[in-house]
Amino acid sequence: MTPLLEIRDLAVHFAADEGRVEAVDGISLTVRRGEILGLVGESGSGKSVTALAVLRLIRPPGRIVRGSIRFDGRELLDLSEEAMRHVRGSQIAMIFQSPRTALNPVLPVGRQIARLFELHRGCSGHEAWQRTLEILRLVGIPEPERRASQYAHQLSGGMCQRVMIAMAVATEPRLLLADEPTTGLDVSIAAQILDLLRELGRRTGASMVLITHDLGVVAGVCDRVAVMHAGQLVECSDVHGLFKHPAHPYTRALVRSIPRVDREVTMEPIPGAVPSVLEPPPGCRYADRCPWVIDRCREVKPELLPLEHDHEVACHAVEPSNVVPARS
Repeated sequence: MTPLLEIRDLAVHFAADEGRVEAVDGISLTVRRGEILGLVGESGSGKSVTALAVLRLIRPPGRIVRGSIRFDGRELLDLSEEAMRHVRGSQIAMIFQSPRTALNPVLPVGRQIARLFELHRGCSGHEAWQRTLEILRLVGIPEPERRASQYAHQLSGGMCQRVMIAMAVATEPRLLLADEPTTGLDVSIAAQILDLLRELGRRTGASMVLITHDLGVVAGVCDRVAVMHAGQLVECSDVHGLFKHPAHPYTRALVRSIPRVDREVTMEPIPGAVPSVLEPPPGCRYADRCPWVIDRCREVKPELLPLEHDHEVACHAVEPSNVVPARS
């Protein structure tokens, strides 16, 4: 089966006074139909920029310098802006990281959702409003008639996130990009939001890219995981394989940094700092922090190569024989 989304050799650069920021450095990944793919990594690793590139929302001083983004067989980078507007919202939708700031502050939230039905589904005003109330009920917002008439500043963070999810799924997109959808929410509300996203994906059959730095979220929600570090994709695996046998030294460090209650040392921080993406060196960007570094790592960027079934890794030092459980 062909993947729903296929990204190949995508590079996104930003012009800065100091030089060129290589925010995304030639990544390749796929999203299969009906799956939830977790895109993980530290802040600044290029996760959100990748999602914005898929929607072609990279604005100056940023630009997509090379690569291919195919959605359901169509090359998105070749579409006109008018054609791309039809893709956004109706076929690919995004849940942004800060829902309160992403919502229009001068329009009632219900009106913002209703406009989607009018623009993308050709609904009349009355029909659009009725469908708005239905979608608000679907995402678990009580008293939808009253809430639909309120503004973003009158809603809690959890309510604003539910409104953003309602807007994202209103037109039944085939791909949903969720950028840190639980940021700023307390644990119980965050769990409800994740359960909601998982249930909506199951109901609609939509694929989802869940962008997060929280491996606990990935373990509980995702089918596969792609790990990014400093703009490069370093590992991709099914979720069980990644946690059981993380191959890349960065992935292994991420797994070890998860807090534990069953051992004296509850977590192991990753040494060093994330390297600058301002005109970085040509090789692996994890080289200065890596315990396995060899000379070639600093000179040649490692390619993402198959390690075993459904498991790929970009590391010169990794061979199948040395991939062992991260810890017992």
